[in-house]
Amino acid sequence: MTHVGDELHHSGWNICSSCHDDASKSRNKLVLPCLVSDRVYIVDTSEARQPKLHKVIETKEIHEFDVGTLHTTHCLASGEIMISTLGDKHGNAKGDFVLIDSETFKVKGVWTRDKLAKFGYDFWYQPYHDVMISSEWGVPKRFKRGFIPEDTSNPDMYGRSLNIFSWKDHRLVQTIDLGEEGIAPLEIRFLHDPKEAQGYVGCAVNSNVFRFVWSSIRTRRRVTFVWREDETYRVELVLRAGFTSDILLSLDDKFLYMSNWFHGDIRQYDITDRRHPKLVGQLFLGGLILKGGAVKVLLDEELKPDEADAFVRVIKSTSER
Repeated sequence: MTHVGDELHHSGWNICSSCHDDASKSRNKLVLPCLVSDRVYIVDTSEARQPKLHKVIETKEIHEFDVGTLHTTHCLASGEIMISTLGDKHGNAKGDFVLIDSETFKVKGVWTRDKLAKFGYDFWYQPYHDVMISSEWGVPKRFKRGFIPEDTSNPDMYGRSLNIFSWKDHRLVQTIDLGEEGIAPLEIRFLHDPKEAQGYVGCAVNSNVFRFVWSSIRTRRRVTFVWREDETYRVELVLRAGFTSDILLSLDDKFLYMSNWFHGDIRQYDITDRRHPKLVGQLFLGGLILKGGAVKVLLDEELKPDEADAFVRVIKSTSER
């Protein structure tokens, strides 16, 4: 990239994969928003082995609409690129979304009408149900200083809600407070089936995953608690949880994968029964739970303490079950 300190975070494309049968569309531009500098890099991938920088959307173009701290990017059927923003141009908390033309890469404005979400982070939408849900991290100018454990207990510093929008109206219609069990709900995933009205969100601080379901945009939403890791460690409170940094659903919607940053493991859950996930696979890539390490596992119904190793190792697999 052309600058140092941008912090590229999540990436996306100029055109949705659903446009693959449209000869006039080409999914050949990689969109790279920057969490720190508020730039957006557009990379031409027409030649897969020789990508080249196509354009840089500079900070001032984003700040013109008083948004900043760019995160998740999705391409829309309207021919626009939509990027979630976590704050205003000064780093104060502000959950909104910026729109960019997918051909000219000109910044067009913001997506939300009227009331804004308190915080921003990830988002996903299901047009069939006229719904979009966004998640929350925290105050940008605070978390950019580094992780401060004490901030997580302050609801004015770290979010703990899901924000429900009407997709067609661009309006926030409901906010669901997940409580202390849902601090920092980060990655949000709908099932891939466009007619399914449910999905999951991973909450980083307490390593909880929630399942959300609903019937229509005008009815009362239900958020169903799915599972919580019940683990106790001989460490300070902030390290008791695995600190779930990401979740992902398989394309066939049969498995949910979650990465636990502190623990150092990646888990695979069978979610065929949406309300009762089952652990079917696990591997360790390092982290705190190591054989002979300083952290001792006192209670974990899903993990045998002596199985955690410092090397990549499959603990449980689908075939073994």
